[in-house]
Amino acid sequence: MEEYTPQLPEGDNLHEHHTFTVDKGQAPLRIDKYVMNYIENITRSKIQNAAKNGGILVNGVPVKSNYKVRPNDHIKVLFPHPTYEALLIGEDIPLDILYEDDELLVVNKPAGLVVHPGHGNYSGTLINGLIYRFENLPNNSSERPGLVHRIDKDTSGLLVVAKTEKAMAHLSLQFAEKTSEREYVALVWGNVEADEGVIEGNIGRHPKNRLQNTVFLDEEAEKGKPAVTHYKVLERLGYVTLVSCKLETGRTHQIRVHMKHIGHTLFNDERYGGNAILKGTTFTKYKQFVDNCFKILPRQALHAKTLGFKHPKTGEFMRFETPVPEDIEACVEKWRGYSKF
Repeated sequence: MEEYTPQLPEGDNLHEHHTFTVDKGQAPLRIDKYVMNYIENITRSKIQNAAKNGGILVNGVPVKSNYKVRPNDHIKVLFPHPTYEALLIGEDIPLDILYEDDELLVVNKPAGLVVHPGHGNYSGTLINGLIYRFENLPNNSSERPGLVHRIDKDTSGLLVVAKTEKAMAHLSLQFAEKTSEREYVALVWGNVEADEGVIEGNIGRHPKNRLQNTVFLDEEAEKGKPAVTHYKVLERLGYVTLVSCKLETGRTHQIRVHMKHIGHTLFNDERYGGNAILKGTTFTKYKQFVDNCFKILPRQALHAKTLGFKHPKTGEFMRFETPVPEDIEACVEKWRGYSKF
């Protein structure tokens, strides 16, 4: 590795924002390109400036932006300002709290609400709303107060939030050991042939599209992490299918990636191509119908409907359910009407 003396801005202190460990099967790749695959809403020039200022470290040593990453490299990315998580400010954001006690609370998150701050979303998140209402929430392993797990911005549904260190440890272990219960409802493109099934495939960052994840199989499996999704058909609606998905693991975008992998991308999932007409006819009236469905449901058709876990203090198994929100229900109802013709 080439060492050099970084040009640090006078008086600035660098703060660690991101850490990565390069996969065993990673091919040589410029570190500025590699880092872009792991940080959303960041420009390559910002990464290059960070490297110029000594803010990109590999195995503890500053590197230039053209350094080629190697398997098992440990990368740290630092910027002159503290992490946005460290600068969190409470905000009076409406929260739909379904349950609360001294150890935890369960929140029904609406679509469009970002769970935690990050590049491009520095305020107005669920966490900002939580710290406005609750003091001294415990941090998870990513220094995010209260969060045991997360769901995507445009996914609606249930989240459990820890209020004590004990609850954080206990609940996090349940998610890691796959003893929690998580069921989602999704509307997907196409007629899912089997009434039920299991999707198994390691999930990792897409090598060409940094905003997507993908499934890696066989000799490439080590590029991803094990992921298992159990699905069951709830209703067949012609060119789309309503399905239930139960998570055995909790990888980023897991349902979105796994359903696309078997040929059934989520309806109106822009990131994974579900906002195009993937099944159906070429008739203009059909296109207008689908466009109207997209307007009714301007996000991916995914809702975290059921959440179950053991209470960290009492040991009682608790299960929460929330109805499918109006936007998904309205879209499904339109497809019900269309499928009758």
